[in-house]
Amino acid sequence: MIEDDVPTQSDITETKAEVEKTKVTRSSPKKAATGKVASRVQESDKPKVRGLSNSDKLEKIRQIEAAVAGGATLKDAVGAVSISDQTYYTWKKAVAAPTSGTSSSPVAVDDEFAEFIQLEEENRRLRKLLGEKLRAENAELRKRLGIN
Repeated sequence: MIEDDVPTQSDITETKAEVEKTKVTRSSPKKAATGKVASRVQESDKPKVRGLSNSDKLEKIRQIEAAVAGGATLKDAVGAVSISDQTYYTWKKAVAAPTSGTSSSPVAVDDEFAEFIQLEEENRRLRKLLGEKLRAENAELRKRLGIN
Protein backbone atom coordinates (compact mmCIF):
# COMPACT_ATOMS: atom_id res chain seq x y z
CA MET A 1 0.00 0.00 0.00
CA ILE A 2 2.68 2.47 0.91
CA GLU A 3 4.58 1.67 -2.26
CA ASP A 4 1.59 2.87 -4.37
CA ASP A 5 1.68 6.34 -2.77
CA VAL A 6 5.38 6.94 -3.37
CA PRO A 7 6.06 8.33 -6.86
CA THR A 8 8.59 6.46 -8.94
CA GLN A 9 11.44 8.04 -10.88
CA SER A 10 9.56 7.66 -14.18
CA ASP A 11 6.50 9.46 -12.73
CA ILE A 12 8.67 12.39 -11.62
CA THR A 13 10.32 12.60 -15.04
CA GLU A 14 6.93 12.63 -16.79
CA THR A 15 5.56 15.43 -14.58
CA LYS A 16 8.71 17.51 -15.12
CA ALA A 17 8.31 17.11 -18.87
CA GLU A 18 4.66 18.20 -18.66
CA VAL A 19 5.61 21.27 -16.60
CA GLU A 20 8.33 22.20 -19.11
CA LYS A 21 5.86 21.87 -22.01
CA THR A 22 3.44 24.12 -20.17
CA LYS A 23 6.17 26.68 -19.49
CA VAL A 24 7.29 26.65 -23.12
CA THR A 25 3.73 27.00 -24.38
CA ARG A 26 2.97 29.87 -22.02
CA SER A 27 6.23 31.74 -22.45
CA SER A 28 6.61 31.54 -26.20
CA PRO A 29 3.59 33.18 -27.88
CA LYS A 30 5.93 35.62 -29.64
CA LYS A 31 8.00 32.82 -31.10
CA ALA A 32 5.10 30.58 -32.04
CA ALA A 33 3.19 32.43 -34.76
CA THR A 34 0.67 29.71 -35.45
CA GLY A 35 -2.82 30.04 -36.85
CA LYS A 36 -4.31 29.97 -33.36
CA VAL A 37 -2.30 32.97 -32.21
CA ALA A 38 -3.21 34.93 -35.34
CA SER A 39 -6.90 34.12 -34.91
CA ARG A 40 -6.77 35.25 -31.28
CA VAL A 41 -5.31 38.57 -32.34
CA GLN A 42 -8.02 39.02 -34.94
CA GLU A 43 -10.71 38.22 -32.37
CA SER A 44 -9.34 40.79 -29.93
CA ASP A 45 -9.35 43.48 -32.66
CA LYS A 46 -13.14 43.25 -32.88
CA PRO A 47 -15.00 45.39 -30.34
CA LYS A 48 -16.96 43.31 -27.88
CA VAL A 49 -20.68 43.93 -27.84
CA ARG A 50 -21.85 44.52 -24.31
CA GLY A 51 -25.40 44.74 -23.17
CA LEU A 52 -28.44 45.29 -25.30
CA SER A 53 -29.10 47.64 -28.18
CA ASN A 54 -31.22 50.72 -27.64
CA SER A 55 -34.18 49.10 -29.40
CA ASP A 56 -33.94 46.05 -27.10
CA LYS A 57 -33.78 48.32 -24.07
CA LEU A 58 -36.77 50.29 -25.29
CA GLU A 59 -38.72 47.07 -25.83
CA LYS A 60 -38.00 45.93 -22.27
CA ILE A 61 -39.01 49.36 -20.92
CA ARG A 62 -42.30 49.11 -22.85
CA GLN A 63 -42.90 45.61 -21.46
CA ILE A 64 -42.35 46.89 -17.92
CA GLU A 65 -44.63 49.90 -18.43
CA ALA A 66 -47.34 47.67 -19.91
CA ALA A 67 -47.11 45.30 -16.95
CA VAL A 68 -47.30 48.22 -14.48
CA ALA A 69 -50.30 49.63 -16.35
CA GLY A 70 -51.88 46.18 -16.11
CA GLY A 71 -51.70 46.29 -12.34
CA ALA A 72 -48.37 44.61 -11.55
CA THR A 73 -45.91 46.23 -9.19
CA LEU A 74 -42.79 47.79 -10.66
CA LYS A 75 -40.58 45.31 -8.82
CA ASP A 76 -42.48 42.33 -10.27
CA ALA A 77 -42.49 43.82 -13.80
CA VAL A 78 -38.77 44.53 -13.68
CA GLY A 79 -38.08 41.02 -12.38
CA ALA A 80 -40.16 39.53 -15.21
CA VAL A 81 -37.80 41.00 -17.84
CA SER A 82 -34.73 39.98 -15.80
CA ILE A 83 -33.19 43.36 -15.02
CA SER A 84 -32.74 45.31 -11.79
CA ASP A 85 -34.73 48.35 -10.68
CA GLN A 86 -31.68 50.58 -11.09
CA THR A 87 -31.07 49.28 -14.61
CA TYR A 88 -34.69 50.10 -15.48
CA TYR A 89 -34.37 53.68 -14.25
CA THR A 90 -30.99 54.14 -15.97
CA TRP A 91 -32.34 52.82 -19.27
CA LYS A 92 -35.50 54.86 -18.98
CA LYS A 93 -33.48 58.01 -18.41
CA ALA A 94 -30.98 57.31 -21.21
CA VAL A 95 -33.13 55.67 -23.89
CA ALA A 96 -36.78 56.57 -23.42
CA ALA A 97 -36.46 60.26 -22.49
CA PRO A 98 -34.46 61.50 -25.53
CA THR A 99 -36.77 59.80 -28.03
CA SER A 100 -39.89 61.44 -26.60
CA GLY A 101 -38.40 64.88 -25.92
CA THR A 102 -36.36 65.61 -29.05
CA SER A 103 -39.05 67.49 -30.98
CA SER A 104 -40.06 69.82 -28.15
CA SER A 105 -36.64 70.55 -26.65
CA PRO A 106 -36.51 74.30 -27.60
CA VAL A 107 -39.91 74.86 -25.97
CA ALA A 108 -38.87 72.92 -22.87
CA VAL A 109 -35.70 75.02 -22.51
CA ASP A 110 -37.74 78.23 -22.77
CA ASP A 111 -40.23 76.90 -20.21
CA GLU A 112 -37.40 75.93 -17.87
CA PHE A 113 -35.82 79.35 -18.24
CA ALA A 114 -39.12 81.13 -17.55
CA GLU A 115 -39.69 78.92 -14.51
CA PHE A 116 -36.18 79.64 -13.30
CA ILE A 117 -36.74 83.41 -13.57
CA GLN A 118 -40.05 83.10 -11.72
CA LEU A 119 -38.39 81.10 -8.93
CA GLU A 120 -35.58 83.66 -8.66
CA GLU A 121 -38.14 86.49 -8.28
CA GLU A 122 -40.04 84.54 -5.62
CA ASN A 123 -36.75 83.81 -3.85
CA ARG A 124 -35.87 87.53 -3.84
CA ARG A 125 -39.32 88.42 -2.44
CA LEU A 126 -39.08 85.79 0.31
CA ARG A 127 -35.58 86.95 1.30
CA LYS A 128 -36.88 90.51 1.59
CA LEU A 129 -39.78 89.38 3.81
CA LEU A 130 -37.46 87.32 5.99
CA GLY A 131 -35.04 90.24 6.35
CA GLU A 132 -37.86 92.60 7.41
CA LYS A 133 -39.17 90.07 9.93
CA LEU A 134 -35.70 89.51 11.44
CA ARG A 135 -35.10 93.29 11.69
CA ALA A 136 -38.43 93.71 13.51
CA GLU A 137 -37.59 90.85 15.91
CA ASN A 138 -34.14 92.29 16.51
CA ALA A 139 -35.59 95.73 17.29
CA GLU A 140 -38.13 94.22 19.68
CA LEU A 141 -35.42 92.25 21.52
CA ARG A 142 -33.29 95.39 21.83
CA LYS A 143 -36.23 97.23 23.42
CA ARG A 144 -36.82 94.40 25.92
CA LEU A 145 -33.15 94.28 26.86
CA GLY A 146 -32.89 98.05 27.06
CA ILE A 147 -30.22 98.30 24.43
CA ASN A 148 -30.48 101.56 22.44
